[in-house]
Amino acid sequence: MTLKRAKEIFEIESEAICNLATRLNEDFIKAVDIILACEGKVIVIGIGKSGLISQKMASTFACSGTPAFFLHPAEGLHGDIGMIAKDDVVVAVSNSGETDEILKILPIIKRMGLKLIVLTGNKESVLAQNGDVVLDVGVKEEACPLGLVPTASTAATMAMGDALAIMVLERRGFNEEDFAILHPGGALGKKLLLRVEDLMHVGDAIPIVSENDSMKVVLIEMTSKRLGVTGVCDDQKNFRGIITDGDLRRGLEKQDNLFLSKARDVMTTSPKTIEKRDLAAKALQKMEQHAITALFVLSAAEPKKVEGIIHLHDILKAGLV
Repeated sequence: MTLKRAKEIFEIESEAICNLATRLNEDFIKAVDIILACEGKVIVIGIGKSGLISQKMASTFACSGTPAFFLHPAEGLHGDIGMIAKDDVVVAVSNSGETDEILKILPIIKRMGLKLIVLTGNKESVLAQNGDVVLDVGVKEEACPLGLVPTASTAATMAMGDALAIMVLERRGFNEEDFAILHPGGALGKKLLLRVEDLMHVGDAIPIVSENDSMKVVLIEMTSKRLGVTGVCDDQKNFRGIITDGDLRRGLEKQDNLFLSKARDVMTTSPKTIEKRDLAAKALQKMEQHAITALFVLSAAEPKKVEGIIHLHDILKAGLV
């Protein structure tokens, strides 16, 4: 019985959301156009459960490129209305459309000449009659058996707010890089903003030897820089190859006296490399693809010069994965 009732609740709420689609009309497009034309901010107001939805709606607009914030109507009546400017757009959320605190703000909104988008379940309400655009979020029934607790109505209103925000996002051409700029602390932000140059080792921290250096010098350089690899350059500091700890092991297996060799005899001449302006995520992808733990960072121009080295541990420390 418990599971059956839970399924009924899901069905009621999902039906409430699906029914919104059947009632969509040109008013929805007008609402999107008003927000797109807004030269200020989108101010979302609501109280109670509608207030919580309004906060989420404002947050969704803001994180997707539309400046927005939530204004508590009761606080607005006591001075916070000063947050609203002449170029703003107001989105008012009220299931009944008769919320007293919002109705008391209406004269100020009208006096300032602001566009008003109304989300309500009562198209005949005072709030709806004063809206420039009215979006119907009414539902046939609440999931609550008493028909009192906002459930299906809040789900429907939330979905309408999401639809508005996403349509505005798409019309603006908001992309992943735009999202990353607004979410620099998130995983996606790091993937799209962190570049190789932000993480690479430079200067004296780069393990580098000359192609004519002995293997003793190579071993000392690799050990001191502790990256398990060293770059090999010619006398003009042009990049020629790398030597990894794997190359050393293979050299010991093949040669009786590896330490009589020069760096050029052991180095890999066509290693995987990367440029400093590449995304760190690209470096990680290349490391995973080729089962390696470090990439030398080379100049874009020929002849190639070593500008740094990035290690898998640097990427892990940055929290990219």
